[in-house]
Amino acid sequence: MSIQAGELLKKVNSPADLKKLDRKDLPKLADELRRYIIEHCSVHGGHFGASLGVVELTVALHYIFDTPTDQLVWDVGHQAYGHKILTGRRDRFHTNRKYNGISGFPKRSESQYDTFGVGHSSTSISAALGMAVASKYKGEDKKQHIAVIGDGAMTGGMAFEALNHAGTANANLLVILNDNNMSIDPNVGALKEYLTDITTNRYYNRVREEVWQLLGKFGKDAQKVGSKMEGGFKSIISKNSNLFESFNFRYFGPIDGHDVVHLSKVLEDLKEINGPKLLHLVTKKGKGYALAEQDQTKWHAPGLFDPETGEIKKSASTQPQAPKYQDVFGKTIIELAKDNDKIMGITPAMPSGSSLKYMMEEMPDRAFDVGIAEQHAVTFSTGLATQGCIPYCNIYSTFMQRAYDQVLHDAAIQNLHVVFCLDRGGLVGDDGPTHHGAFDYAYMRCIPNMTIMSPMNEQELRNMMYSASLKENAGPISIRYPRGQGVMPDWQTPLEKMEFGKGQKVKDGNDIAILTIGHVGNFAIEACKNLQKDGIDAAHYNLRFVKPLDTEMLDEVFNKFDKIITVENGCLDGGVGSAITEYMADSGHHKSITRLGIPDRFIEHGKPTELYRECGFDAQGIEDKVKEIIGAKLSAEI
Repeated sequence: MSIQAGELLKKVNSPADLKKLDRKDLPKLADELRRYIIEHCSVHGGHFGASLGVVELTVALHYIFDTPTDQLVWDVGHQAYGHKILTGRRDRFHTNRKYNGISGFPKRSESQYDTFGVGHSSTSISAALGMAVASKYKGEDKKQHIAVIGDGAMTGGMAFEALNHAGTANANLLVILNDNNMSIDPNVGALKEYLTDITTNRYYNRVREEVWQLLGKFGKDAQKVGSKMEGGFKSIISKNSNLFESFNFRYFGPIDGHDVVHLSKVLEDLKEINGPKLLHLVTKKGKGYALAEQDQTKWHAPGLFDPETGEIKKSASTQPQAPKYQDVFGKTIIELAKDNDKIMGITPAMPSGSSLKYMMEEMPDRAFDVGIAEQHAVTFSTGLATQGCIPYCNIYSTFMQRAYDQVLHDAAIQNLHVVFCLDRGGLVGDDGPTHHGAFDYAYMRCIPNMTIMSPMNEQELRNMMYSASLKENAGPISIRYPRGQGVMPDWQTPLEKMEFGKGQKVKDGNDIAILTIGHVGNFAIEACKNLQKDGIDAAHYNLRFVKPLDTEMLDEVFNKFDKIITVENGCLDGGVGSAITEYMADSGHHKSITRLGIPDRFIEHGKPTELYRECGFDAQGIEDKVKEIIGAKLSAEI
């Protein structure tokens, strides 16, 4: 299906083309851009609501600023679709988030307009400040540096660290706070309440605007004097008005982020003001598409849908569907918590994605969304653990990287009973390298006191969660599982205690041993069946535990097989195959081990099945590697 750009949009292939338009034409262009995003996402999918909410801002920024000379940094990047379309990528936008297509996030190697690669939140102010300081050092005083950050990302501690530095750096930095009271789920915490207080204080903002316009009649010097009086005026009107100004930022707003003409004029004025400044915009996530405005979490990334009716397209399969691992976690933790009043649930801003939302609804005093604050989530969990609670801290694998010191220093050194549920382990698909959970096996297994396990199916996930709550298994524990569906439609099996450090022989065999960890064990099951048809008798072992390894099972494998394959949905360097190879060397065994997993490079975006195939550890990849090894063995024997 070919999606046609509107009358104005089809003429805009770069910001230079955009600048040729009259300012009065900007609302029409914004409408056409919004419609283009809606139609595109309905057919191709992607992050929907966030980009709709910043259409007018995107148009105004590229209309007023001299991008890419002026440096524009988008926080996270969910909202950058309009930016990509206006900067020469409209004709390739149908490949967005597809295998070998353009990235769903800003990416430096993709375009000169993407000044900084993003994907994780709260980085924009730091990056833009670095650019601004560099420009100041080089004498590029007129160069502009703009960070666009949402109120959700502003809850991340790194954003406040950057504000603290920027206030004393005296660099030319504009922070645009896109305030829509949402990240993926509704925002939480005191900052949300503070921003609400600012945006609802209409009296202050009306008086401020009137005074500013009046002073303007007497020239810019009068406005300079007025700006010095502004802090005291704010203190009278609103007790909470000086948070950003306490960081030495000039604060402007809040203003309507959907009035593109007024917004462009404000940005034009701000270009003339040097130093750190913050523009507070009030926007609506999903703006211009009624259903997305009403249910902003659902329409963050809804998949394919009918743009006229809003009907989200589902799979046509009539077969019973296995649940998502996330939902197995969400339902099982409630089951466990009902029987154990020490269990708590924690997530950093991902209650829907992690499915902790079910516990938050049923047990609101025992489940916590702490905002986009992974470091805090971990250490908050350790604080709970010191008081005898058993926190299940659910963080995506890629985001856990942001809290690594807290895992090591606060949980592991103190040997506290925190259960880390690492969601989205392995290659996650369309979001690409910023979101792949490639490294957790490697970065967790080098930490003393840590237990690491990964389920092959829903039943094992339930049993691991249950076993992790038992007193004899106290200490930091990592349970790692992938994004998406499992393999068991009838998944609500009775909970059973697992012996830590014990694997499972899935299938006996004589020709070669395949050792797997996690969901990829299901790929090996399929490969073994196909190999059997070709007369190859492969044994299959499900490790279950990365740390401690089942050394008894490994000794059995080493004593029986000369050829061994390890399979993991994680990085090969320092991963599970490496752990097995280390044990083999340390225990005096000498066997041939072939490791399948994620190679030593960043894997781009695409469907998980496409990425598994690329990396060679899907069922076909395992089968091919076994045949290659068996064929080489037979040739050597001949």
